[in-house]
Amino acid sequence: MGAAVTPEIVDAHHHVWDLSARDQEWITGEALAPIRRNFSLDDLLPDARAAGVGATVLVQTVTAAEETPEFLALAAESDLVAGVVGWTDLTRPDVSDALAAIRQLPGGQHLVGIRHQVQSEPDPQWLLRPDVRRGLAAVGTAGLAYDLVVLPHQLPACVKAAQEHPELTFVLDHVGKPPIASGALEPWAGAVRSLAALPNTVCKLSGLVTEADPKDWTVDDLRPYADTVLEAFGPDRLMFGSDWPVCTLAATYAEVVEAARELTDALSATERAALFAGTATRVYRLRPPRLSVVG
Repeated sequence: MGAAVTPEIVDAHHHVWDLSARDQEWITGEALAPIRRNFSLDDLLPDARAAGVGATVLVQTVTAAEETPEFLALAAESDLVAGVVGWTDLTRPDVSDALAAIRQLPGGQHLVGIRHQVQSEPDPQWLLRPDVRRGLAAVGTAGLAYDLVVLPHQLPACVKAAQEHPELTFVLDHVGKPPIASGALEPWAGAVRSLAALPNTVCKLSGLVTEADPKDWTVDDLRPYADTVLEAFGPDRLMFGSDWPVCTLAATYAEVVEAARELTDALSATERAALFAGTATRVYRLRPPRLSVVG
């Protein structure tokens, strides 16, 4: 018999940025001031390793074509980053060619998905525009996933987009950014359940601490929202993500991992393995060398 392969944690959602290379225009105001500085993989690595993270997915931050090649090059040189969710303009008529060109870049084999800052689009139906629909179809044809970073009022359009593109896996980031600080569940919960009813959707258990009261959150504050997506998607369609370094506005990396463990403490060992590693590995088609081999 061959050696048993035991996956470590896969952090399916984190960022890096260098303000000297490119501004992060979204980092404005007093509340975000603590993260208006550079964050590198070297900054992340000690905390990730200490938490038992064996692989990560590096996710785009801005709608700049130059960022994705930089992230792919980082992944090519890293023994931590196993995949990159990048950006390309979905509305361009030659999006299929653009995706193919990205994959030819150094590290291009690490491209696992595409994301756009839909949360910043004023049109709640942006995902349903004809040019965007064409772009989503191209992402599906390329065998990539599509990350959804949206606000609750945009979730109905996500449902329609997922219905229209059954060949494309949609990954809901940050459980759809529910209003945790207010304690309200609806209409977010109903919209999330509608999305989860579609088989080509998965969800990231990420971004919760910054949607709660960043200075005074508790795991109990997060639990109703985590329970909602656990019930709706199930652990085989949920994946853990830290949302580092944004999470540092409310918690340390270790605290985010511990909160996720507490929120999933009722799951079986098999279910926890799926949520903390298996789902991300499958959905993003991450490469197995990032796994620990037990003899």
